[in-house]
This record gives sequence, C-alpha cells and structure tokens, in this order.
Amino acid sequence: MADYSPQSIEQKWQERWTATGAFEVTEDASKPPFYCLEMFAYPSGRAHVGHVRNYMIGDVVARLKRMQGANVLHPFGWDAFGMPAENAAIKNNLHPEQWTLDNIAHMKGQLQRLGISYAWGRELATCLPDYYHWNQWLFIRMFERDLAYRRRSTVNWCPSCLTVLANEQVIDGACWRCGTQVTSRELEQWFLRITHYAEELLEGANHLPDWPEKVLTMQRNWIGKSEGVQATFPIADVEGRATTHGIEIFTTRIDTIFGATFVLIAPEHELVETFASESADPASFRKKADRFRQQDRLGRMSGEVEKEGFDTGRRVMNPFTGETVPVWVANFVLGGYGTGAIMAVPAHDQRDFEFARKYGLPVQVVVKPVGGETTDDGATLTEAFTEFGESVHSDEFSGLATETAWETMAASAEARGIGQKTIQYRLKDWGVSRQRYWGTPIPMIHCPSCGVVPVPDDQLPVVLPKIVEFTGKGESPLAQLPEFVNVSCPKCGGAARRETDTMDTFFDSSWYFYRFTDAKNDKQAFDPVKCNYWAPVDFYSGGVEHAILHLIYSRFFTRVFRDLGMVSHDEPFARLLTQGMVLKDGQVMSKSKGNVVDPDEMIAKFGADALRLYVMFVAPPEKEVEWTDTGLEGSFRFLTRVWRFVEPLAGALGSAPTVADTAEFSAPERALRRKTHQTIAKLTDDLYPRVHLNTAISGLMELVNELYLFGDATGVFKPGRRAAAEQESAPVVPDVPASTLAAGREAVEALVRLMSPFAPHMAEELWELLGHTGGIVAAGWPVSDPAVAAEEAVELPVQVNGKVRGRVTVPAGSADDVVQAAALADPNVKAHTDGKTIVKVIVAAGRLVSVVVK
Repeated sequence: MADYSPQSIEQKWQERWTATGAFEVTEDASKPPFYCLEMFAYPSGRAHVGHVRNYMIGDVVARLKRMQGANVLHPFGWDAFGMPAENAAIKNNLHPEQWTLDNIAHMKGQLQRLGISYAWGRELATCLPDYYHWNQWLFIRMFERDLAYRRRSTVNWCPSCLTVLANEQVIDGACWRCGTQVTSRELEQWFLRITHYAEELLEGANHLPDWPEKVLTMQRNWIGKSEGVQATFPIADVEGRATTHGIEIFTTRIDTIFGATFVLIAPEHELVETFASESADPASFRKKADRFRQQDRLGRMSGEVEKEGFDTGRRVMNPFTGETVPVWVANFVLGGYGTGAIMAVPAHDQRDFEFARKYGLPVQVVVKPVGGETTDDGATLTEAFTEFGESVHSDEFSGLATETAWETMAASAEARGIGQKTIQYRLKDWGVSRQRYWGTPIPMIHCPSCGVVPVPDDQLPVVLPKIVEFTGKGESPLAQLPEFVNVSCPKCGGAARRETDTMDTFFDSSWYFYRFTDAKNDKQAFDPVKCNYWAPVDFYSGGVEHAILHLIYSRFFTRVFRDLGMVSHDEPFARLLTQGMVLKDGQVMSKSKGNVVDPDEMIAKFGADALRLYVMFVAPPEKEVEWTDTGLEGSFRFLTRVWRFVEPLAGALGSAPTVADTAEFSAPERALRRKTHQTIAKLTDDLYPRVHLNTAISGLMELVNELYLFGDATGVFKPGRRAAAEQESAPVVPDVPASTLAAGREAVEALVRLMSPFAPHMAEELWELLGHTGGIVAAGWPVSDPAVAAEEAVELPVQVNGKVRGRVTVPAGSADDVVQAAALADPNVKAHTDGKTIVKVIVAAGRLVSVVVK
C-alpha cells in the first residue's frame, strides 16, 4: 500500500489544473450559469487561516455546482488601493505599488496552494489602470446624471503635518503620526448622491430572502427612514421679535413641540460661525465649537462621549407657542444628520432631559399617559416620559391622543406655512474624496472659465503618476506634482487644474463583481450581454463587518448600472452568507495580537486537503471557530483512513461489476447501499442550498465507518490487503460474490465524489486510481435513489402512560394494526399492561407507539 503523501498529490493536481485551465469558463447558453464569489482580499502581505476560511466555503459550493453540471464562474482579485499601502510606503521608504504587488504575489501563491478552484484568468487588481480606468468612466457618468457633485464638508486637519486625516488616523483626538491635536476644516469634497436611491434601497431589502436577517436589519437601520415634520424656528432679534431668518429642525414628534424649551445645533452647523462672529468673545466661542468637532463622531452620537454644550446667546421663537427659547451648541447633535439642529423637548426625550438637568434648562410636560397620572411640574420630573399618550398644556390640542395630535399639529404647521410633513433618512450622501495618493484619481478638471469639466472619455484613464518620496505631510500628494496638476481645459483650451483628490476605495469594491464577468475588456467596463449571463451573483460570502458600507454601496452601484442600461437586475447578490471569525486563544486572529496561523505551515505539515476539511468541519460557516492544531491532526487522520481503505483496492474496484449489472444483494450489501444513498442525499442537501458544511463532513465520516464495517463483515475490503497479497503472490481481492464487489464499488466511488468539494486533491487522485479519466468534475455529482435509501425496517419506542417501556422493530411501511400488535406483544410493554385495561393505542407513524392504560 502506498502511503498517503498529500504534498506530492496536491502539487500534481494543482499543476494539472493550471496547465489545463480547469476552472476557466466562458458563457455557454446550454448550461445553467452559477456565479460563486467571495469578497476579494486586501493584499496585506500574508494570509492566515482566518482570512482563507471564507475562500474555502465558496470553493466547496463552486466545486459542488460544477459537478452538478452548472457553468461556474468563480473568480478572484485584489482590493489593492488604500491607506495601509501608503502608510507602509512612508514607514519603509517603499513605493505603494511595489508593496502591493509583492503582497499580491505572495498571497496568490498561498491561495493556489490551498487548491481553490479560481478562474485566475479573470484576476484583477483595483490599483492597475485597466481596472480604475472604469472607476473614472463610471464617475463621469454619475457626474453627468448629478449623482456625483461637490460641496463643502468638514474634514479632520492636522495643523502640524498640514494634511487631511482619515477618521482612522485620528487617535484620541490627535494625529496618529505627530500627536498634534486635530482640528476641523471645511474643504470642497466630492459626494455620490446615494440618497437618490434611499427609498429603493430600503424597499429592496424586503426582497432579499436569502440574505441574513441581521444584515438586512443593519441596513434598514442605517438607511433610517423617518416620517416627521420639518419646521422653522425663526431667529429672534435683541427685542425678541422674529426675523426673516430661522433654524430648520426635523422632528418625528411634532405633537411635543409645545414642550420645546430650547434648540440645539451641531458644532458643524452653518450658523455656528455667524453666531461666533456676532458673540462677545468670538475666539472663545470658536474654541469651544472646535473642541466638539474634534470629538469622535460615533462616540458623540452613541453617548460614549459625555454630553456637553454651551449657550450661543441667541434665541429663536417656538412657532407654536410664540415664546423665545435659547439656542445652544451641543456635541451630541451632528452636522450632516437631519438638518443639524433639533428642538429639545426634555420632558419627553431622555437625552434632552439629561442635558437640561445638567445645564439647568427648563422642562415642560406636554404629554401624559392615557388615563394615567404624571406630574405636570417639569422641575420634579425624574426621567423623560417618551411613550405616546394624551396631549396636555398644548393649547387647543390639549386632550387629544398623541396620534391625533400629531396629525392635527402637522396639518396646522402646513396651513400656517411654518412647517411641512416630510420624510428623512439617516442615510447621507457618500463622501468619496480622499486627500491621499494611493487611490483612483478623480477624473475632473477645474477651469476658471468653464467650472468643473470631466476628462474626455478618450483621455481615460487618468494614470496615477509615480511619486518617489512619501512623507504623509502637506496637502494631497498629487497636488505637489505640477506636471500632473497643470492641464488644459478640455472645453475651452485654457489653463486649468486637474483634481488632486483620489477616490474612496469603497468605490473600487462596489462594482468589481461586474468586472469579473468580462475582466479583460478594454473597450468598456463590461459587456452587458456577458454580465447579464452571469449576474447577479448567485452565492456571495464574506465577513459581517461589511454588512453596511460595502453591501449598501454595491446595491447602490447596481442601480446606477441598471439605469445606465448595463444590467437587467436590481440587486447584485442573490444569496449572502456571512462567515464567522477564526479565533486563536479566544481572540480574533490578527498580526497585531501575534496569534495568526500561517496556512503555508499547516499545508507543509498536514496538506491542503486536511486544512480545508478541518476549517469546514469544526463549526457551521456562520459561527466563530476556535483554532486548535489538534483538530487539524484529526482531519489528517480521517483522510489517511480514507486513503488506506480505497488505495489498496482501487485497481480491483475499478474493474468490478456495477450495481446495474447485479440482480440481488445480501443484507450487508443492501445496508451499505442504503447508507451510500442516504449519504448522497444528505450531502446534496447539506452543501447547497443549506451550506451546512460541518454536518456534511459528519455524513462522510459515517459512510467511511460503514465501509470499514462492511470490510470486516465481508473479509474483503480491508486496509493492508494489497501488501499481504503481494507477499503471498495472491490476488488482492479473492473470489467473492460480484454483488459484494458491486456494492463496494458504488460506495467507494460515491465517497470519492462526495469528498471532492472538501478534499479535491485526494479525490482526484483516488478517482484516477479507480481507473477513471477526464477528471472528477466530468464524473458528475452522484444522485441518490430514494428506493435504495429507504430503510427496510424501523425501530419505534413504545410508551405506556407517557413513559418509554420498550422498543419494537417492524418492516418499514407496516400498517398501524401490525405495529400495534408488535408493540403490545413486546415483553417489556406487556409487563406494564398485564392486568390493566388498555384505554387506547396511538400509532404515530414512523415515530412512536403510545399506549394508555388504567
């Protein structure tokens, strides 16, 4: 018997797959397409098993669907732009392109050693011009449709490095590089009008039945649709009279407006600078507002940052009460959310209540429980009453139920011209400007005469120029290259300046799945005909951390391409699986924690098939995995057990008769065939659509156990028989019934094919040893015969007055009276029924027999 040597077997088949282009595909109308995709990788340098778990899950599905006859597209590529590469260039004095391409080469080798069935002929890297050319083309199409536009926006600014910082580069309010406290600055930024599709994105979430509900919930909350009223609080002059200017607020509780005792504006609000310049101490005013802006935005919104505020000294008029109320700047109100201003109703909003108590602001009760009692004295209120109820202290609206008061007040606001019903979304337009180098240049030109002008399509791509020195300081690196910046206006021919911002890298990842359908097209982003053959993606897998931004942006881009006439569907991914993390010592694997497991080391020790099998077996795909080398050793032992059973008998089984040529089978042979077909049925269901990969592997293990039992029972299929036979010059398989050989051949060939998605190298090798040519994919996925899989007999528990007192075995499909007779005749049952009156017997077919006595 030849020893199981995974490294040599795996190298052999990987070389053969590459040489034959085994996984490359083209459109074929005669086959059903199946697009299987895992979220592409950021080339950070080294992959660990936490990274590759996702890729293995997808590969199991892809290999299954190929064997089932589908035309499978299973591509891979690299999300290759981004800040880490630029930071590495600064740290190591190495160009981002070299750092990125070196990392890609290494990680690609790791994935190839895992035997993942990628169509490498479609490989892409977003940092190469043949990809980002089409980023630029699409950006221009968005600009033409008013989906891409510029406006002023607040950014993080380091006054020492003189550069814009990403949120990730601000640590405890300071620059990550020099430690200087970060300030806020307004710059002209590019935005994508994703809000144009807000309602469609929200409604579309109702039509994704094969997405995890937790992801859909996160997306719905992120889009955040709110129905309410937008009202104007006029700014009061020094004498308390309304001016022609006002502060716009949006509220979902217009029924509480009589309790609005102050107005809060965000430190980013456009009126902050106006109020500062008109204040008694403008410098102090601005300093306080700047401090709020520098605080973490998510912390401000979530409450992790302490609620703070200060009085602007200005007042506005409550449009319903006519009374003036103070205007405060509060850090928990964010610019860019709603109108950047809120009416504060402390009696009925807990956050406002805490703020009012902290700063001694008035609290006015305007809602009480229906039929209940609550204090009318806001000064003695201990917490906000936030439920619906009955309006009080609200003039002519008092006594109305909340819902009625809401409608009546909204109608009143519209009739009086002080407000109107409206719908707002938490979702805001996507800022895509980045003042960094390693990204797609934004293809726009700024002309003093013509304004903003797109780069003509025939001048695309705007190639990212080589920069030799990186300091991370100063304005956008591209702005420091006169030969890049200074251009002629495409419209008038005059002197103009090229845009020096680059695109957010989420732009790259929002449509890459379409590029894969036609990855080498140099005439267009992709051929719509080819794309619509493959897309949408049938099975998409990746981390749940991408549930919001990447997946919402991808859904947005799909609608843009649809409206450009390039795709014929609304959603990019028909089915989504979010896999669990791989942990080591209770923590998520990461280089910073020093707890990574290098797949190359595991492959060198145990082989790729063992690593694949273990990662798929240890837990359901959606669950976290705690890594242990012991578990990997167990997978290796299982594969060795399979090898030791099949390899010695491969030649004999390859020439054995088939079950189709066999008339009758003995009881042990029927039992093996039954287990074989039950396992086929189980794995067919477990692999797809269920993707219960761990239970599928359990089924394989049970079938192997059954084969070993069959070998013992027949005395034929035993490991080591070849070696013994060769020593004795005897045949490997002695003279045994043809039916035994046929049942064994059927079981072994089914096992090898069923193992193929998990351990493809071993499966191919064994399939070839069994005498087959053309590869295991050509053999197809085995099909279960329900008649063969059906049990011949069933064992049923028998209850007497609710307690199990015995078990009986009867032929499958027996009539109720036959089952009842067998149950009552069982000695253990009779011991509990003799001398008693049998009231009734219930036969629950296939499950149990229940006897009631008294």
